[in-house]
Amino acid sequence: MKNKLLLAVGSLAFLTACNAPKGNEMEWFDHAVKTSGHQLLYMAEQLKDEPDTACFPRSIKEGKYRLEHPTDWTSGFYPGSMWLAYELTGDEALAKEARKYTNRLQDMQYYTGNHDLGFMMFCSYGQGLRLKPEPADSLILVHSSESLCSRFSPKVGLIRSWDFGDWSYPVIIDNMMNLEMLFWASEQTNNPKYRDIAISHADKTLKNHFRPDMTSYHVVSYSVDSDTVESKGTFQGYADSSAWARGQAWGVYGYTMCYRFTKQQNYLDAAHKIARFIIDHRPAENDYIPYWDYDAPKIPDEPRDASAAAVTASALLELSGYGDKKQGEEYFRYAENILKQLSSEEYLAKEGENHGFILLHSVGSFPHDSEIDTPLNYADYYYLEALKRYKDLKEKSDN
Repeated sequence: MKNKLLLAVGSLAFLTACNAPKGNEMEWFDHAVKTSGHQLLYMAEQLKDEPDTACFPRSIKEGKYRLEHPTDWTSGFYPGSMWLAYELTGDEALAKEARKYTNRLQDMQYYTGNHDLGFMMFCSYGQGLRLKPEPADSLILVHSSESLCSRFSPKVGLIRSWDFGDWSYPVIIDNMMNLEMLFWASEQTNNPKYRDIAISHADKTLKNHFRPDMTSYHVVSYSVDSDTVESKGTFQGYADSSAWARGQAWGVYGYTMCYRFTKQQNYLDAAHKIARFIIDHRPAENDYIPYWDYDAPKIPDEPRDASAAAVTASALLELSGYGDKKQGEEYFRYAENILKQLSSEEYLAKEGENHGFILLHSVGSFPHDSEIDTPLNYADYYYLEALKRYKDLKEKSDN
């Protein structure tokens, strides 16, 4: 197995040259894809002797892998990253590893312990279904959608996020990302239930999560009995009134995706306004990687969050196709600048370093002193998704 993986790593340069766009202007892109494929296979080699039940690499802690069980909200990102890297390189070794890790999540289709089944299952099985489908993939995703729906309260009109803490019915902005699987399930099954739940959640989140400048609260809690807002605040941001960077990224991505499925103008308007805030509040004219919170008190001496940047880049590339041409070009160029900065020596790991993670300098939860200035598997996933979307748009433009 080890020799096969090392051989696959060595072949990535050739595969990338065959599949990536040509020209010197894409040298950074080719390098990013080659490095990404190498890193993911390197990590697979390091983890080959780990038990299946606790082998989903999330980040690095005290110089070692932080490995999680399938029930962790991030469990789908490593297999999803390998699926995306396979798509970018054509390397079958990546597809083989992606399927192995994806199948380890099979039992999660019936899991109802959190709201992140979209992250867990659609980023893994969804990519596998798209690229190398197996007979059970679709049904597993439908079952996963049903499990996610079990956390929806018709009275509150939202999918409950967490089962911990003092909140009565907490809903976090991150939850917007899990709606994509529900929209897909409705299209797959012709059952409007999943779509109706997704729209209800998106509508009520839009109503209560955002301030006039379209910055987002992280956590909004509701009274189950009266269907009213109990509190608006944060858990991972700097303050209840601050703009947590990844929360802004979840918002612009979530409402762009909702517009794709529904074509509802209010979702598109929301995405444009959130994008405007992000663009207008970048750290500097030629600096596109946000600090972990836009209102963090010690800027510029605060950690950056590559994960927020990667999610934003992927969202803006999709959003660039919705609206007028001038605005679309602005979004495309901004996302391109994010990707180029993430692909620089400052943020892109060297091959064989960073424990096989692709990006450096992300922040998980600063207030909890958790995963600060470290690689994160979801930063890698959305970076690769953004590279894929960028490649597709460039090829479309060239043609």
